[in-house]
Amino acid sequence: MKASVVVFPGANCDRDAAVALRAVTGNAPHMVWHGDSDLPKSDLIVLPGGFSYGDYLRSGAMAAHSPIMRAVVEQARRGVAVLGICNGFQVLTETGLLPGILMRNASLKFICRDVHVRQEKGAALLCDPAQTGHVLTIPIAHKDGNYFADAATLDRLEGEGQVAFRYCDASGAVTAAANPNGSQRNIAGICDASGRVLGMMPHPERAIDALLGSRDGLALFERAVATLH
Repeated sequence: MKASVVVFPGANCDRDAAVALRAVTGNAPHMVWHGDSDLPKSDLIVLPGGFSYGDYLRSGAMAAHSPIMRAVVEQARRGVAVLGICNGFQVLTETGLLPGILMRNASLKFICRDVHVRQEKGAALLCDPAQTGHVLTIPIAHKDGNYFADAATLDRLEGEGQVAFRYCDASGAVTAAANPNGSQRNIAGICDASGRVLGMMPHPERAIDALLGSRDGLALFERAVATLH
């Protein structure tokens, strides 16, 4: 599997994503600068977490207009898989590759801690159907992770299996208390209609080694290797 990680000014998880990809593929991914206009041939494009362009205007708003994003959008529309993590999820919504927006957390505070998320049954290519219903422990680190969309969009996402992850408690129960940021319907991640573009606020690349507290994020990258080659 050939992977590319886009590097934006202000990103701080591009190296974490590269480490995760190298761990599962044995090869270093291409690190693609935001100012480039061409992408190497890739089976997976990762938009990493961080604070691209200092989160000026809105989180992800300026990054969505980077030269490289024109190539990312084009490749996504051709069927290349794209994974947007945290700030990368925000960029995906700003480009229109995913619906909705990520607003300021309901608490108005930056939150950095482990959370529980439940993998939902749905269309996301990078989610193993055998793991449906499993509860994962994965860290979050964001101030603008409050997913919002209108009721019709939310109903469509639900009806078409485009909700990939929900915040939950340790038992898998989806409750208001388990929602760290106020996201509509406890949504932690969604995919597009094709299932090939996935955006999520939790950081699976920070949960690939027991030394980091969890290996639950590793399955996402292993699934990519199993399906994208």
